[in-house]
Amino acid sequence: MDRRSVMKHAGVAGILAAAAAPAVHAQAGLRWRLASSFPKSLDTIYGAADVFAQKVRQLSSGRFEISVHAAGELMPAFGVVDGVQQGTVEAAHTAPYYFFGKDETFAIGGAIPFGLNSRQMSAWTFEGNGLKLMREFYAKYNIVNFACGNTGAQMGGWMRKEIKSVKDLKGLKFRIGGFAGKVLERMGGIPQNLPGGEIYTALEKGTIDAAEWIGPYDDLKLGFHKVAPFYYYPGWWEGGLQLDLYINQKAYDALSAENKAIVQAAATYAHVETQAKYDARNPASLKQLVASGAKLRPFPSDVMTEAFKQSMALYDELSKKNENWRKVYTDFAKFRSEQNLWFRFTEATFDRFMQSQKL
Repeated sequence: MDRRSVMKHAGVAGILAAAAAPAVHAQAGLRWRLASSFPKSLDTIYGAADVFAQKVRQLSSGRFEISVHAAGELMPAFGVVDGVQQGTVEAAHTAPYYFFGKDETFAIGGAIPFGLNSRQMSAWTFEGNGLKLMREFYAKYNIVNFACGNTGAQMGGWMRKEIKSVKDLKGLKFRIGGFAGKVLERMGGIPQNLPGGEIYTALEKGTIDAAEWIGPYDDLKLGFHKVAPFYYYPGWWEGGLQLDLYINQKAYDALSAENKAIVQAAATYAHVETQAKYDARNPASLKQLVASGAKLRPFPSDVMTEAFKQSMALYDELSKKNENWRKVYTDFAKFRSEQNLWFRFTEATFDRFMQSQKL
């Protein structure tokens, strides 16, 4: 082969190599499906998954796409853990306490009665042992979790009849989120666990006597004030509900380091934005509900006292019979004690003063 022939072939080879090089370094397009436990009509709580997916797309320059599917589209609202565990979908967005029936420890990852407020929950998750302990627990279900939203402290729900004492809870058919139903049951109530989209009809028909969801912004959208006039506070079972992004372990392990970082950043972004939306939108919605006839009522003191007593007794019982619960709750409870001491001297004192002023 003469010199010109060698150069010619070498040049062609170089051009081909140069053309192929970008394909070696570029990440192939990735497509995931995410199943939500919430209906699309609730733009805040369902919207957290949308915000997450949009941020993933943005940070990956469109190479990583996640389609978000409302409750019922791919699977029932309460079927998403099974869906992720089995790999039917790569991801889900949900409230962890929905799945306390599998193991009560799920509830600690979301909210338990008289637990942590939203800031304390974030502190336990990101700076305490929360994320580590919950990931160890979720590994048993083939799941990797990320905090992905918080509702802040919730309202206590809508009652068709007034609650004047703890005695009025006897026989009360109350749609109450997840784990809190165990405490209500100990107080004589009858807990009902219904998805958000089914609550209004059940209240309207009298199938249930009371229901809680989240707070004014979502409750106004769902129209509960039209069928149950008494609006109670506070939601002692949800001082700050943390929502979770669940990812199938195999799907997560297959991600590049870059895409894992994108998932983490996008989930954290959605986590912060979701509570900001609730805090910004709830005040005006509460005013609108009151103007529409909602009757605001605090829970009677004996209800709060008995609920606290029964909650602590339940946690002691679970710690004796559920090793998963004991391991996570022991750390959670210690963190809660330290946080409450700190907040007592700072946040709580400041808030009480500000709320007593005429602004």
